[in-house]
Amino acid sequence: MDELTYEREYFRKGKKAVAGVDEVGRGPLAGPVVCAAVILPLEGEALLKGVDDSKKLTKKMRETLAQRIEEVAVAYSIAEVDEETVDRINILQATRLCMKRAVENLSVQPDMVLSDGNMTLDVPCEQRSIVKGDSLVCSIGAASILAKVYRDKLMEDYAKEYPGYGFEHNAGYGTKEHLEAIKERGICKIHRKTFVKKYWEGAEKT
Repeated sequence: MDELTYEREYFRKGKKAVAGVDEVGRGPLAGPVVCAAVILPLEGEALLKGVDDSKKLTKKMRETLAQRIEEVAVAYSIAEVDEETVDRINILQATRLCMKRAVENLSVQPDMVLSDGNMTLDVPCEQRSIVKGDSLVCSIGAASILAKVYRDKLMEDYAKEYPGYGFEHNAGYGTKEHLEAIKERGICKIHRKTFVKKYWEGAEKT
């Protein structure tokens, strides 16, 4: 990880609150897309160690880091956009909306936003998108961890409400187990209908 290189660069340019933002859940067949935004401290004992792209960390490492991020962050927020909105406006626009909400919900409003990928956000401050930002930029990596831990827990809760799809294991992604369950059971309320068309043409399971 970059040891806050990007954040410090913009701080030297007069940006006092630099937020990193990232998303989790663009690809799953079920559940919301979740985004987090984080403003990290740039000095002192609160500096984070071990932050990386959430996909590269174990579940235990993510959960430990998520707790630490929440403890030391200058500000953080988590937002979600549900599957109905994903179906209505498409996943790209739903992700942009989710990132925007995460930034807007920060208790400290940023004057610079760093986002993962290649995404232009509708936010009233300067921004920069960075490909593989969750591996290169500490605050984006921190955001990816918060979003991943939050969404995984959410899907574990959904697994109790909608058993049989393996949401506690697959987080809504199109695993073999999940696709077989769709064929056998149909879809449930949290499935993205535009995502499951090729796997299911029947009626929604209520």
